[in-house]
Amino acid sequence: MDTVHHPTGSASAWDDSATQSAWQKLFTFAVVGQILWPAVCIGAFVLMILVGRWAMWVMLPVVVYALYRSFLQRQYIVAAVQARRILKVYPWQTHKTPESGIGQIPGAKLGDVWLAFPNPDRPDDGVHIILHGHARSAWWRRRLGRGYETEKTAQVAEIWFAGDPRFAGVIAVPGPKRLFVLYQLAGLNVRTDGERSASPEALERARRAGVRLPT
Repeated sequence: MDTVHHPTGSASAWDDSATQSAWQKLFTFAVVGQILWPAVCIGAFVLMILVGRWAMWVMLPVVVYALYRSFLQRQYIVAAVQARRILKVYPWQTHKTPESGIGQIPGAKLGDVWLAFPNPDRPDDGVHIILHGHARSAWWRRRLGRGYETEKTAQVAEIWFAGDPRFAGVIAVPGPKRLFVLYQLAGLNVRTDGERSASPEALERARRAGVRLPT
């Protein structure tokens, strides 16, 4: 695996003022969207009724999309809150051209984009973590796992990661910018032979970061 260092020198990513600014931007956009999209949905629906049937074909797609985004915004707010809890526990680590791919790993569906980061308890052992998510994952999906270099893939030649890939984490491009939460659907993601089993300290740290683990 690649050599890891802490770009901000802070005990936790949250101690860095630039990280707090990036998170505030993420959270603000999520909250504004939660207000804006329902208003657009209601306004388009009212306009569709007032103007008449002919406007239905124009406004109905707007209503449907705004309704979809209204439900989606809640996920953005939850993700922002989760990101804050993770950033308060783990420091940033930089990874130069981390391993990534599309599909072809256990648990990945066709088209799933993944990254691999070192296991904190066994640094030579890489742990795959899939980019589950929503529309905001599109920026990352267009740049990771391609297997060849383009202008877009060069934008993720260095990735900041805060977290434990066995549980959850936050990725960003240097700055940090483009904060995005990663998480394991299967929880610990450990092999039956225990090669990736987490230490008690790692489990406690994950719980403090908001990861729900079995007792």
